[in-house]
Amino acid sequence: MATIKVKDGTEIYYKDWGTGQPLFFHHGWPLSSDDWDAQMTFFLQHGYRVIAHDRRGHGRSSQTSEGHDMDTYAADVAELSQALDLKDAIHIGHSTGGGEVIHYVAKHGKGRVVKAVLISAVTPLMVQTEKNPEGIPISVFDEIRNGTATQRPQYFYEFTIPFYGYNRDGAKELQGIRDNWWRQGMMGAIKAHYDGIKAFSETDFTEDLKSVDVPVLVMHGEDDQIVPFPITAPKSVNLLKNGKLISYPGFPHGMPTTEAATINADLLTFIKS
Repeated sequence: MATIKVKDGTEIYYKDWGTGQPLFFHHGWPLSSDDWDAQMTFFLQHGYRVIAHDRRGHGRSSQTSEGHDMDTYAADVAELSQALDLKDAIHIGHSTGGGEVIHYVAKHGKGRVVKAVLISAVTPLMVQTEKNPEGIPISVFDEIRNGTATQRPQYFYEFTIPFYGYNRDGAKELQGIRDNWWRQGMMGAIKAHYDGIKAFSETDFTEDLKSVDVPVLVMHGEDDQIVPFPITAPKSVNLLKNGKLISYPGFPHGMPTTEAATINADLLTFIKS
């Protein structure tokens, strides 16, 4: 397996396939780089170099007890990007990975990143606060914490239903997709998953979004039951200097998997633009 050891000794697993312009994919909570199978295959066939890593504590990376916060996530990506000498890269993040992308680009991406994509992303801020009154109450994230801490196998299995919109009329539930989500989640460490809830729900990405100069595509399903569209994507694109929004009526949170053909085509158009 390909890994690098970052400065605190954590081993980060990654995939690095092909040649050409590098596309770096950042997965969501509590998954792994395997969640990008449909995109990695597609863009490899279109002549791109495709890279994806397992965030620390997730997938095949070290199950560390510390560092499950956005600053460390972004620093890990910076070390991997430097080790692979990535230049003219496009960083693409789903959900928590979208937050990781914009934080990385803002803090470490100058001179290395030419574009970014936020898919179903947690930006600019998920949790309800005085400054973000339309956010999600902290009690909802406490429920996710409790489910993760006390009954992770069953909680993760049930989480796949709203994640992929399988509770909607007319949705065709695919057991393999649910099982693959569960497999990825259970590969990771419960400590990383528990701490990661705070990272994705309470990190405020407002200043990151404001500071990024490169073109950013924001893609979001309007029927996202995990990261609701109204409180995220429109706000994010309004904060960006060079942002574009594509919203998808009826698409769920996990749309890179359930709607891969549409998402891949729109990604390719943006990448080539």
